[in-house]
Amino acid sequence: MSPIAVEGPELNLGTAEAYVALARPKIDPTQPGVIAAARDAGVSPEEFAGPGDVWTLMYDADGDGDGFELPGARDTEADAFAEQLQLALAAAEPFTVDAGNFLRLDARPAGADWAVTAHVTPPEGEEDGPGARTLELGALPATQLLAELEQFRRELA
Repeated sequence: MSPIAVEGPELNLGTAEAYVALARPKIDPTQPGVIAAARDAGVSPEEFAGPGDVWTLMYDADGDGDGFELPGARDTEADAFAEQLQLALAAAEPFTVDAGNFLRLDARPAGADWAVTAHVTPPEGEEDGPGARTLELGALPATQLLAELEQFRRELA
C-alpha cells in the first residue's frame, strides 16, 4: 500500500525520544493509499479520511505513545496557545503555559535551550484511553521552538 499523506496544521514539541504534537490532520480521500485502506476497512474513502477538522494531541516517550481527539477545539484556541508560548519564550524566564485542560507545558531556560516538561491529561470520558502523563521533552533549542511556533501559526492563518 502506498503511504498516506497527512496535511493540516501541526505543532511538534520535543525530540525523537519524547514529544507532544498538537495537530488537526487532514487526509485527502482521493489518495490511492486512502482508497485502498478504505476498501480494506470496508468503508468509503471519505469516511476513512475523516472530517479533517478535529484537533488531536499525540505524545510519545521512549516508544510508549498514545493520543486522543479534542472534539470542539478550534483553530483560534490553538493559535492562542501558540501565541502564549511565543510570548513566554521571549520573556526568557521560567513559565507555565496551558492549552485547555489537556496540555500544560512547564519550561525553564537552560543556556540557549529550554528544558520543557509536558503534562498531558486526556479529556473526561476517555476511560478506555490513555491516562495522565508527564513527559520530559528535554533541552529544546530556543530558535527551533520559535521557528516551529511561527510555522504552526502560519499554517493556521
